[in-house]
Amino acid sequence: MTRATATTTRTVLVIWLTSIATVLLLFAAPVADAQSPATVPRIGYVWSGPPGSDPEEVRGFRQGLREVGYVEGRNLLIEYRYAGGDIDRVPQLIAGLLDLKVAILITPGTPVTAIAKREAGALPIVTVVNDPVGAGFAKSLARPGGTITGLSLAQDETFAGKLLELVKETLPKTERVGMIWNPANRSNVAAKEEIARLATKLRVQLSSYTPQRAADIDAAFTSMSGTRTTAVIIVNDPFFSAQRAQIAQLAASHRIAAFAGLGHFVESGALMSYGPSLFDLFRRSANWIDKILKGAKPADLAIEQPTLFELVINAKTAKALGLTMPRSLLLRADRIIDR
Repeated sequence: MTRATATTTRTVLVIWLTSIATVLLLFAAPVADAQSPATVPRIGYVWSGPPGSDPEEVRGFRQGLREVGYVEGRNLLIEYRYAGGDIDRVPQLIAGLLDLKVAILITPGTPVTAIAKREAGALPIVTVVNDPVGAGFAKSLARPGGTITGLSLAQDETFAGKLLELVKETLPKTERVGMIWNPANRSNVAAKEEIARLATKLRVQLSSYTPQRAADIDAAFTSMSGTRTTAVIIVNDPFFSAQRAQIAQLAASHRIAAFAGLGHFVESGALMSYGPSLFDLFRRSANWIDKILKGAKPADLAIEQPTLFELVINAKTAKALGLTMPRSLLLRADRIIDR
């Protein structure tokens, strides 16, 4: 081999090795930039109902996380757990999440949050519940003082009565109204008392039902149908939210107009709802998650109340019930669903 040939060979070899190194660096760059699995924070989300019964909540939650800079599966891992309507399963679900060393628990609803408070020790908890102070989760909204923070669904004490007012505006001749509520949910007790007080004032006969299982809901509607009840109010509770499709179907088959405090009931077929936007509340919950992951303590993070309320009407359900909706309600509606 001549000296010139050897020099040319060495030059080609150097260029080839340099090209290989460049390619390897290009492939390695994303790996170097990504967080290692050990450093990606993991949080746990526990819902009392079955999978898929919380679409508005999860959609708002994920959007909120994106807004504060988190990409699920990339710089944040979320472990979703569903109790399938069986609250007795929640302690086991929480225990499993504790074994995974989650940094935060997300516990929508009073029953799940009460269990998390008992089982999770010092682990931070972000919740969306009706009345965190009344339920004993926080000392005050401004200074929770414990391991729990988040958002409250609670309004002033007269808010629950607005559903009965909507019943009378929609069905001015109605005389019998049913009410489905959960006596184990402290905020439901206050709502029931306010609705009962207003029923006396409006001269409406109110029938109370406290179903604990799906079969109890069937029995409640059978009873209402037998007494010619024309409308039913569903007080906010995670169990009823999880069973909203069943409630809407029973209301339709018994020709009873269903009124609820959350819009997802109307999306499932109830006639009307008025109350806080769940999407907005869960979107905002991401702010608390971000602050806690950055070192803030739940005890110091104020619990906020709803800022966005919506009146939702299902036009298809109204037509099926043979109702002509008052124009005043249609003009005030934030959403009119026709499905």
